[in-house]
Formats: sequence, structure tokens, C-alpha cells
Amino acid sequence: MLPIVAQIKIAAAQAINHLYPAAAVTDETILVNETKPEFAGDYTVVLFPFVKSLRQNPAVLGKAIGEYLLAHYPLFTAHETVAGFLNLTVADTELAAFLNHSYNDTQYGQKESNGQKVMIEYSSPNTNKPLHFGHLRNNFLGWSVAAILKANGYEVIKANLVNDRGIHICKSMIAWMRYADGATPESTGIKGDHLVGDYYVKFNDVYKREIDTLVTQGMDKEKAEKEAPIMLEAQELLRKWEAGDPEVYALWQKMNSWVYQGFDASYKKLGIDFDKMYYESDTYLLGKAIVEEGLAKGVLFKKDNGSVWIDLTADGLDEKLLLRADGTSVYMTQDLGTARLKYNDFHMDRSAYVIADEQNYHMQVLKLILQKLGEPCAEGIYHLSYGMVELPSGRMKSREGTVVDADDMVAEMIALAREQALEAGKTEDFAPEEQERLYDMVGLGALKFYLLRVEPRKKMIFDPKESIDLHGFTATFIQYAHVRICSVLRKNEIAYGQFTLGEGLAPLEKSLLLKIEQYPSILDQAAKEYNPSLVCNYAFQLAQLFNSFFAVHSINQAESEEKRQLRLMLVTMIGNVIRHAMSLLGIEVPQKM
Repeated sequence: MLPIVAQIKIAAAQAINHLYPAAAVTDETILVNETKPEFAGDYTVVLFPFVKSLRQNPAVLGKAIGEYLLAHYPLFTAHETVAGFLNLTVADTELAAFLNHSYNDTQYGQKESNGQKVMIEYSSPNTNKPLHFGHLRNNFLGWSVAAILKANGYEVIKANLVNDRGIHICKSMIAWMRYADGATPESTGIKGDHLVGDYYVKFNDVYKREIDTLVTQGMDKEKAEKEAPIMLEAQELLRKWEAGDPEVYALWQKMNSWVYQGFDASYKKLGIDFDKMYYESDTYLLGKAIVEEGLAKGVLFKKDNGSVWIDLTADGLDEKLLLRADGTSVYMTQDLGTARLKYNDFHMDRSAYVIADEQNYHMQVLKLILQKLGEPCAEGIYHLSYGMVELPSGRMKSREGTVVDADDMVAEMIALAREQALEAGKTEDFAPEEQERLYDMVGLGALKFYLLRVEPRKKMIFDPKESIDLHGFTATFIQYAHVRICSVLRKNEIAYGQFTLGEGLAPLEKSLLLKIEQYPSILDQAAKEYNPSLVCNYAFQLAQLFNSFFAVHSINQAESEEKRQLRLMLVTMIGNVIRHAMSLLGIEVPQKM
């Protein structure tokens, strides 16, 4: 069954072409909106694009189209033209038929395979510290976009490129070698990624002190930053790693293994998973072959000092370094090689990178270079850029130890859920393990929803207490609506089968059916825009409508048995859609709270 808006576009195009044969209008040119609350009708066709081309008065045009639609399509029962807008009323019988057909479809909105393959690369942590609060938006965005695309019929590969080498990990290694006295996660009781992160912070504390000492001794600050002993040790460690020094390599493997154990625990708690892991230690040299090919093709050029560049000035950018004079790679070189590797592994139609907006220029350059080199992966590259998240206290900095760890934020949200439940006195009906499960659902749900409810490209401030407000624009509000739905369905039985609409739909019944019917279109738009906030907004609006309906209309005391069954079927479908929508956000909805 086509969505109602799609049916309206087709019908309106057919009406215009029948009434005005020279018009040659297609349904893609028809603009349909929801009718504003102050006017009669459900959907509005915008007439202005056709007024000039058809040389018709808007009122005359709207009346002609409206009368044609009513005469030829049972979908409509009334029309009204207001200042260039044709407002159409959808037949209650059509919505009742839709409910009969779909009310018990737990996968309503899910589409068949479209034959397209997409890779979503997200998380991409560094192995010198735990996942921090900023990673949460990245992980939730990547996971949710992957789920939304899958629901729309795409084959999805969830990938994670781990930054497991470089000077950052060497800083943690040097600090551990200097100050840890052999400390391990087991000996300290500290989670592995946190332990390694502590030594990254320790490195920077010592580094600052050594710089201050050198400056006090008369060295200028810029030189001191280069000559600080701990920095020279870290750089030497990196050189040894790249040379394959067995002792350095063994320590690197050991400390990274601690971090991976920590990451795995965090990902499991967050409900985040991946289909494919890539590691920079395996990929950082791959781009060199592409650079050599680019030189041979004349796309790249070599300067007198032996460094290799690409000139992008004709594209409004600048010259970009791809290989240093000493032959070592830069990040762009690595990304070129990894892009080719991913494409060769999966031959996907699109490769989406979930990366903060600080890398907008880097991603623009990456795609452009791949295009100029003729790489088949180039056209499919898409940067899912997102704004940074701050706390009310301001921006965080990992090297100064001011970042809030993801684990700590999760624990805080679960604690807030526990506190909220205890204050409301809502825990006596649950066994202790059920209580903890519920706190996890509410706390994690609040965190995910709040970080996903804002359009990805926008910066945002996260307020923990606001995120879990039972009466706000939150997952908690939606979860509680779902609990009400489950309570209604536990107390009432649906006489499964078809029903005949003997009387018209009440306004709230109709509003709910129209909102539910829109769900597949919302999913389609969310997939096209890589935008989970559309699903967040939709789920919240549906829960709001349900609460309004629940406050006005009785189910047990319905006007007739037919109405009672209709409302039970309606509530069943609302519950199905809320569960499905929230699952695409990675959020569970409880049956009791």
C-alpha cells in the first residue's frame, strides 16, 4: 500500500493532466504538506507552482482539482481551497482499512532489500584513553543510522577504524614505563582503558613541568616543547615501534590489549557493535602505493625536497601534502589507503564516515583526491558530519584530564534513573534484578535519545537531568507512554479479525492513524538524510498524541464494542510503532515502570 502522501501526489498529477492536458505534470512536482490546524482537512496540495504555468486563478484551479479528486478517488471526502492551497480530507474508511490491514504488524515501516550496500564507519577511538563523552554522540549516531538504513532495505556494514598506533599511544607507554611500576588492570582493579588513559594524562602533566623547567633555564617555549625529555623519549619509542623493535612492540600489544578489553565492556554496556574492525597499525602504510600510482599518472607532483603533493588550487582549496620528504605518511595518505581497502573488501555503493565537523575540510579533500586519482570508492564517500557536544560546564580536553569518560556518564545516567524511581516510590513491584534492568533501560535510553534528538550537524549542550525528565522531550516520556500501552493491552483482549467502521473516527483517533501511516515515510527521509533526529521527533509526537487520546477516550467504556475493538487495535499499532522506532535508536522500552 502506497503512503497516503504518495497517493495524493499521484492523484493530483493525474487530475491536473486530465483537466489541463498540456500541463505534463509529474507526481514529483506536487508538493504536499500536512494541513495547518486552523484549517479543515488533513493534507494540503500547494497550487502556486501551477497557477502561473496554467494561467489559472488559484481558487478556480483548486476547486477544479478538488472536485475531480472527490469524483474519482475514494481516498478523499472533502476539499477546500484557501489562498493557493488545496486542503484535502482523507476518508475515515480508508484509515480504518489501513488499521485492519496493519495493526498487528510488528515490522510496520520495514522495507524489502533494495540491493544497495552501505558501510557506516563510526567510533574510531584512540587506544591511549577510554571512550569519552564526545564518543557517545558518534557511536549512537553511527549505530542508529546503520539501523535506519537496514530498516530501509540496505545491506549495512558497521565498521570501526581503531587508531592504535602513533605518538599518542607512545605517550601513554612512556609514562607507564616511567611511573607505573608494572601496574596492570588486574593489580590495580582499574579498567584497562582507564588505566592507560591515566598515564596519557600523566605524560602531559610531566611534559608541562619539563617545558616549564627548560623555559626557566632560558630556553624559548617553542624549542622547549620539542626538547622536553619525555617528548623525545616518546618520539624515540615511535621510531622503535616503526622499526619493529620486539620489546616496544610487545609493550604496545600488552597495553592495547588492556584498552580493547575496556572498550569491549563499554560497547557492550552501550549496546554498540560492529561487523568489521580495521586497525591503523595494519593500514597506515597502504596509501603509499596510491601515492606512487598518482605520481605515475601525473595527478600528484614531487617537490625538490622529495615530498609529494597534490595541487587543489583550481578547486578552490590549496596544495596538500601526501608524503613527507623522508618518505613517511601523513593522515591523508593513510585515509587514501584505507578507503581503497574498505572498497576492495566490500564493494559498497556508499561509505559513510561519522566524524565531527572539525574534519569537514579533511573529508572534502579526501573525496576530491580519490576522485582525481580515479578510485572507484570516491563517488560513494559521504561525510556524516556532526557538531560537538558540550556539558553545561563547557568544552572538555582529554590531555588535561577534564574529559568526562563515557563510562562515568553512563553510570551517572543510571544513578539518575535509580534516584528518580526511588523518589517516585515505583520500585516495590520489581525484584532487585528487575529494578537494575529498568534503571539501565531508562538511564541509557535518556542518554541516547538526548544525543540523537538534535539534527546531527548542530552543536549541542547535554544536560543530564533534563535528559531524563518524565515530562520533557525525552526517551523517558516515550517509555512511559509505552508502559501505559502495555497496561491497556494486558487488561483488554482484542477480537482478532476485521472490523467495519459503523461510525466516523473521533478527531484524535484520526490524528493517530494519520501519524502512524506516516511512519514509513519518516524512515525513508531519515535514511536519505542520515538523520536519526527525525525518528526521535516522530516517536515523541506519536507518544504525545497517544497520551492526549488516552486522556480523552475510554477503551473499557467505549461507545460500542466496535469502537472498543478499534481503539484496542489502534493502541496495539501505536505500541508496535513506538517499539520499532525506539529500537532504531538503540533504546529499549519497558512494559512496566
